[in-house]
Amino acid sequence: MTDLSFFPLAGIPLVKPGDDLGVLITESMQAAGLRLHDRDILVIAQKIVSKAENRYVRLRDVIPSPRGLELAGITGKDPRLVEVILWDTAEVIRAVPHVLIVAHHLGFICANAGVDHSNVGPEKDLVLRLPADPDGSAQRLRARLRELTGAAPAIIINDSHGRPWREGTAGVVIGLAGLAPLQDLRGQPDLFGTPLQITTVGFADQIAAAASLVMGQADEGLPAVLVRGLPYQPAEDVSAQHILRPPETDLFR
Repeated sequence: MTDLSFFPLAGIPLVKPGDDLGVLITESMQAAGLRLHDRDILVIAQKIVSKAENRYVRLRDVIPSPRGLELAGITGKDPRLVEVILWDTAEVIRAVPHVLIVAHHLGFICANAGVDHSNVGPEKDLVLRLPADPDGSAQRLRARLRELTGAAPAIIINDSHGRPWREGTAGVVIGLAGLAPLQDLRGQPDLFGTPLQITTVGFADQIAAAASLVMGQADEGLPAVLVRGLPYQPAEDVSAQHILRPPETDLFR
């Protein structure tokens, strides 16, 4: 492998609805003396994508449904927040005090359907939903960067999810464009020549998690990371949906 580098893109301002992320990222790279290449990978925090797409909700404008009130009683969460979570929920997986795990309409299993208060803004009743179509967001950003720079890097939109059997959150992919998200190593030999039987690597999730180390989770203000020098398989017809385990093989529901 060639030298692998992760460059946090500093200086991206607080993103507002309607902002052009392609322009903000290009300006940040220019200020850092970086030029975008086709074989680069850009990892973008979900928060700035949602903000640019105006996925905000003010809780004071939300009227809880009977189901929202029921789940709020179980979890102890604000009924208005629970109602917003239900807007993006296909199935409630687990509801216990302080915890609401759901299957998002996009297919992800996550806490609170990805609806979040943190790093959203100074208004206490403002929450942010995931992008409506994260793969589409990644594809549009990739096309915009091609217009602005002449290069079309792979794009990963990452978020932080918890994991069964393990404490703590880790970065995962919720949208992507331009690279194959999985590496199927079945049939390849191990160190002793034995063919691998079941090894499929969550390649894009590994990149998302590594970039999350650079981005941070609190007040770092680094919502984009340029990854350079990592070989990957380009792919055009891809989706984060390809990473999701089919329900019939899901051991955790």
